[in-house]
Formats: sequence, C-alpha cells, structure tokens
Amino acid sequence: MSTSLPAFLGACTLVAASPGPSTVLIVKQSLRSRRAGFLTVLGNETGVFVWGVVAAFGLTALLTASQAAYDVLRVVGAVVLVWFGVQALRQARRTEEDGAWGDGGREGVEQSGWASYRGGLLLNLANPKAAVFALSFLPQFVPEGAPHLPAMVGLAVLWAVYEVGYYGLYVWFVGRMKAVLSRAGARRRLEQVSGGVLLLLGLRMALDG
Repeated sequence: MSTSLPAFLGACTLVAASPGPSTVLIVKQSLRSRRAGFLTVLGNETGVFVWGVVAAFGLTALLTASQAAYDVLRVVGAVVLVWFGVQALRQARRTEEDGAWGDGGREGVEQSGWASYRGGLLLNLANPKAAVFALSFLPQFVPEGAPHLPAMVGLAVLWAVYEVGYYGLYVWFVGRMKAVLSRAGARRRLEQVSGGVLLLLGLRMALDG
C-alpha cells in the first residue's frame, strides 16, 4: 500500500482537477457562503464514498452490464443537472432584480445546510459515469495479495477525504474573493455561467448513449 499510495493520491488530484458538474456546483454554492460551499463538498464526497463502496462489492458492474439500468440513471442525472442549471439562472435573474445582497440575493444565500449537502450528494449519485469510473479506478490501486473488499473500501474513504481537502481549497478561494464576487454584476454573470454550464452538461448527458 505504501508504494501505491503516492500514485493513488496523484491520480485523485488529476480526477479532482478535471472540471465537471460537481466542480461547477461547488463553486456556485461557495458564491453564496463558505458554509454552503463546504457542505456541498461534503455531500459530493459522500456520493464518492458510496460509489466506491458499491464498486467494492461489484454492484456497479450491473450498470456496465445492463444498458437499461445505465440509461435510467443517465436520464435521472440529466434531469438533476438541468434542474440545478435552471435554479442557477433563476438566481441570476433575482440577483439582477434585487442586487447581490438585496432581499432576493439574501434568500439564496440563506438556504439550509441540508439543502447544500443534499445538492452535492444528489448530483454525484445521479451520475452513472461516476459509478462506472469508481469501478474502473479503484481496483488499479489495490496492492497485490491484499484483501480486495477492505482495500477497496479503504481507498474509497481515502479518495473522499482527500477530495474534501482539495475542494475545500476552492471554497476557501471563492470566500477570499467574496468582496469582488459579491458585486451584483459579477455575481449575476457567474450564476449565469454556472447555470448555462450545468444545463449544457445535463443535455449532453441526456443525449449521450
């Protein structure tokens, strides 16, 4: 394990650095507050851990074996992405009407912690590619001769904890830039960009057979 650990953490860094729906949502929520951003990270990493455990038991192989099961999860994931995109665009419109920290903007900032956590978790669990990736990613780093199930679960825990730290830097950075990003114009544009990206990702997932 000690020899494969540096390679595993390096691969985790590359995976986390690759832009995707989770990154967009984490940055978007961090615009509202550090608390919302960090709870979104925790929700996302709970999903990472769940898929890792499911992969350890070999259950995600069902997604690769059953086109119907994969398609159902793919459509659900597309709907979730589109919904998040629409929510971001609606928030951008409220920001334009009320200002970044007017009543409408404050309503978006003060969403519950559970809503932020649930959003990160839902986005990850509704992505079939995350499940298939966990199935193909984790086994590569199981040491030869090690018990497969405990090793896979341990790697899933390490993967999730590592990404909490990695994405926590995103939350911290957005928080440091809050004085600039809180301006109505900047906040509106960022909400529009994040909403548009999430919509496009959702449409791409829906059309991706």
